[in-house]
Amino acid sequence: CRFSQMLHPIFEEASNVIKEEYPDKNQVVFARVDCDQHSDIAQRYRISKYPTLKLFRNGMMMKREYRGQRSVTAIADYIRQQKSNPIREVQDLEEITSLDRSRRNIIGYFEQKDSDNYRTFERVANILHDDCVFLSAFGAISKAERFSGDNVIYKPPGENAPDMVYLGSLTNFDLIYAWTQDKCVPLVREITFENGEELTEEGLPFLILFHMKDDLESLEKFQQEVARQLIGEKGTINFLHADCDKFRHPLLHIQKTPADCPVIAIDSFRHMYVFPDFSDLSVPGKLKQFVLDLHSGKLHREFHHGPDPTDVAPGQPIQDLASSPPESSFQKLAPSEHRYTLLREKDEL
Repeated sequence: CRFSQMLHPIFEEASNVIKEEYPDKNQVVFARVDCDQHSDIAQRYRISKYPTLKLFRNGMMMKREYRGQRSVTAIADYIRQQKSNPIREVQDLEEITSLDRSRRNIIGYFEQKDSDNYRTFERVANILHDDCVFLSAFGAISKAERFSGDNVIYKPPGENAPDMVYLGSLTNFDLIYAWTQDKCVPLVREITFENGEELTEEGLPFLILFHMKDDLESLEKFQQEVARQLIGEKGTINFLHADCDKFRHPLLHIQKTPADCPVIAIDSFRHMYVFPDFSDLSVPGKLKQFVLDLHSGKLHREFHHGPDPTDVAPGQPIQDLASSPPESSFQKLAPSEHRYTLLREKDEL
């Protein structure tokens, strides 16, 4: 791989620069993998393009891979940024009242910084600092919030949104990480040109609401129905919403325009499938069945061969759909040369 060969000396030099700043080998480790020799590692982390730079913390692969400039300076700066403290220390509880409530805030109140509770909190913050704002208060400053011991709370977006308190063990990393991730990563996320590739790399199909930017009513309805019907499908499909104006190209693939929005579709990374009618969104079980039909292969089968015989009304002929369904519009850098990419669409705007 020519690009891997070009990056190799840059990557090595960046590692030497960082080694001088962080001589303790346990602080930062640069490593490289020959994916021809170790295809099992490439498969485990879904590496499909080269070179790929992934960041690991405490043995856990971060969602966001490095996509900055391939230069010694840029890579070294990225590592310095990753080594910076992700938690802002509060000096006065009055600071809490002036938080940006458009963001998701996680606040830890601790008796002392040198404690197992805080070290666990710090580990979680290092992983999720891109998704939430993390703050901490210690000692006398935090005493008013520690009536039952060290305490972690979540302040969701919205001035009047009630706080949520973590009730589990503060030394159990798995528990507090799962709780914090649930609060910091919304069930329905927005897909943009900037995060499209990252979302694709999670390897899950997309259930997407295409809506106009100022159409918050449709978005709220979609969020409510996803939470009501599909919470059990979390981990099998990504729930997303997209700006109809920005993503005209994917809409074109399913023969829709912004004038048709709101539109719901599934992108399986092979094809795109359209939810028949947005007005059916609140019909009990309708959206869930749409997703189950993806998992069972029914959507794919019916696109190619028409409705299943059991779904055809008496006397209604089975439609022959010999043509292929619309192809995926979101699988960036996919192996097929026929698939469109977010990068190409961004260039066309």
